[in-house]
Amino acid sequence: MQPEIEQLEQVRELVLFSIGKTPVTVGGVVAALITVVLAIIAARLIGLALGRARAKVSRGGAALYIVEKLSTYGLIVFGIIAGVSTLGVDLSSLAVFGGALGVGVGLGLQGVVKEFVSGIVLIFDEELRVGDYIELESGQRGVVHEIGARATRIRNNDSVDILIPNSQLIQGTVTNWTLRGHTRRIRIPFRAAYNVDKEKVRDAVLEAAKAVPFTLPDSATYRTQVWLVSFGESALNYELVVWPRLEAVKRPNAIQAAYTWAIDDALRNAGIEVPNPQRDLHVRSIFGEEADDARRTLKLESAGAPTRGRRRKASTNDAIEDTLAAGHDDPEISRKPSA
Repeated sequence: MQPEIEQLEQVRELVLFSIGKTPVTVGGVVAALITVVLAIIAARLIGLALGRARAKVSRGGAALYIVEKLSTYGLIVFGIIAGVSTLGVDLSSLAVFGGALGVGVGLGLQGVVKEFVSGIVLIFDEELRVGDYIELESGQRGVVHEIGARATRIRNNDSVDILIPNSQLIQGTVTNWTLRGHTRRIRIPFRAAYNVDKEKVRDAVLEAAKAVPFTLPDSATYRTQVWLVSFGESALNYELVVWPRLEAVKRPNAIQAAYTWAIDDALRNAGIEVPNPQRDLHVRSIFGEEADDARRTLKLESAGAPTRGRRRKASTNDAIEDTLAAGHDDPEISRKPSA
């Protein structure tokens, strides 16, 4: 047993190389690696714990995210420094090496350092936080899920993760749709015939919009409205102006589809015509027959089709269900309270 212990001691004291006047042994290298690995494991565990705590709170998530990132980065840096010290290297003797490393950073690693520093800036930036819905100059949109050392990860509404270099978010133009937890106004265009009472159109569409579950109730700040915006060749052009809840704002395509579907149901149920001028022009004059009779003659309508003015049953609006699904808790991001 004693000879085996002596052999292990000899291996541990075996000198691999020297840094200056300091010999680097096998035992020192193993101890340094263990120190660095333990620091990385500790950083991962703390990051996971803080991430879970951040997912459970509705307020203070940004502060927890800053603590999470600083803790993980700090532990890794501390582990590296401790590992170097474990080698027996005098850190003060690394001044020359530090100067050479600085030159290397200035020449070859400036891009990496640039993104890392940009990430630190973004972590402390009040204008962009994890959980915000942003849009870039390129048109890419998504929810900020993580600000990393090199890139920021955003997830679009198709659950595709997009990695954006941190410096682009600082130097480029970024539209934050949910800055400080505020909602935004959505405009949904639609048309109605000239001969339809505008008040009837307004009332039908407003009723349908307010029945959509993620529409904010009217207040002094947020009001659902119908605007007449222009005169078209064959119809009046309107816009539904509506304020959805914050979580719905993060799914712009879905809410556009949801309100469009609701408007179409409302116009049909109210018997309001959305004109097709070319078809109506030919149908109304054919064989001397008028409107519905002429359409049936050409089989443009089935015999069992509902006639104008008869109220139809509201159809299933899949876009509403898709938008409401955005309100479920996401374990990866910090939820903000709805406006």
